[in-house]
Amino acid sequence: MALTGLQIYKLLPKTNCKECGFPTCLAFAMKLAQKGTELDKCPYVDDEAKTALDAASAPPIKLVAIGAGERAFEIGNEIVLFRHEKTFYHQPGLVVRVKSDDPQLAEVAARVASYEVERVGMKLRLDGLAVEHAGGDAAAYAAAVAATRAAAPGLPLVLMSGDAAALDAALSGGAAADRPLVHAAAAANWQAMADVAKKHGCPLAIRAEAGDLAGLVDLSENVRGAGIEDLVLDPGTAGLAGDLVAFTQLRRLALKKGARALGFPLFADAGAPTWQAELARATQAIAKYAGVIIIDHLEPAAVYALLTLRQNVYTDPQKPIQVEPKLYEVGSAGPDSPVLITTNFSLTYFSVSGEVEGAGVPAWLLVADSDGQSVLTAWAAGKFDAEKIAKTVKDSGIESRIDHKKLVLPGHVAGLSGEVEEELPGWQIMVGPRDAVDIPNYLKNVWGA
Repeated sequence: MALTGLQIYKLLPKTNCKECGFPTCLAFAMKLAQKGTELDKCPYVDDEAKTALDAASAPPIKLVAIGAGERAFEIGNEIVLFRHEKTFYHQPGLVVRVKSDDPQLAEVAARVASYEVERVGMKLRLDGLAVEHAGGDAAAYAAAVAATRAAAPGLPLVLMSGDAAALDAALSGGAAADRPLVHAAAAANWQAMADVAKKHGCPLAIRAEAGDLAGLVDLSENVRGAGIEDLVLDPGTAGLAGDLVAFTQLRRLALKKGARALGFPLFADAGAPTWQAELARATQAIAKYAGVIIIDHLEPAAVYALLTLRQNVYTDPQKPIQVEPKLYEVGSAGPDSPVLITTNFSLTYFSVSGEVEGAGVPAWLLVADSDGQSVLTAWAAGKFDAEKIAKTVKDSGIESRIDHKKLVLPGHVAGLSGEVEEELPGWQIMVGPRDAVDIPNYLKNVWGA
């Protein structure tokens, strides 16, 4: 069980030296209890106290890195059950599974490695490949892993096999340098799997039988006793209901009950016969605590939906994705080009700029600072009113770049047009469409009319 701030304070030197960055030892203790700082920032804590404070200084869910290069990803180290309580920090890795005997293994690996889409100015990619042992001896599996690495160099791997000898062969053949996740140690083979993971310095997934969380605790204690600290937990469930129950219980036990044996990231095998069924399981896994999610299908619509959902869930709810508020030129805008204004919420900006660009009408796009809120939200919060709009126009320097004084407001704030005219004497305030998709028609048929 994690210690309280006062319990931690009793074990500190109580010098109030401020070398930890906090004004008092009590303030440091309170922050440490909240997992907001680290024990090693106190230079005077003694060894006895360090031992007693291990539970307080360690994160409730361990941070585990998978991969070793530029595309390595980290999972775990989460501190809340619900995103609105604070935020989720380390997004789950979306990993595509390939069979070791698949004749198209190299082609699939290359497609996964090169997959990339852009959304609201951010590059979204798949995170890795899981090579599942589909038969054959250790040498055949090692050859399949080597072929995968050659086709997708630097891409993090999950090596899935119950054969410790096959895993050892693959890791000894060079895969250990990529620090793959080894999956999975179970009740019957945990010692051999732990030996392989320890030998090659790799994180290890431990797998329960059909949601047996008590068995997962036993496995965790056995494997950690064998010297493995970087674990990933696979509850072994096989459906939406079982996944939801097991993953929720594991997260709650780690965060609320301080169950150290279960304080590790979670592994979700979302594979299903159809991409639609797989999409449902993977969607739930993103929302409900998975650290690694295995999928079998490369259906573009499903992959894009999962990447978009993950981006949304793992965005800080208190800090919306936003663009720099300033004057943007869309196309080769000139003195007679239209001037539109909107807010700096990224999705709003990219929707509007994309439609303007698609219309083929060069334009000036003024982006007001709304703290990253959308048009209606910013208007309701008083962050996109007539005064803010007028200030944005005046500070942008747009008047020196155009021969007219026409400003197009978003249709959702048409009611501000009169107030904006008062703030901007001499300007003609026009009301644009409510939805970005209608901008091309507006620019072609209304603006120049």
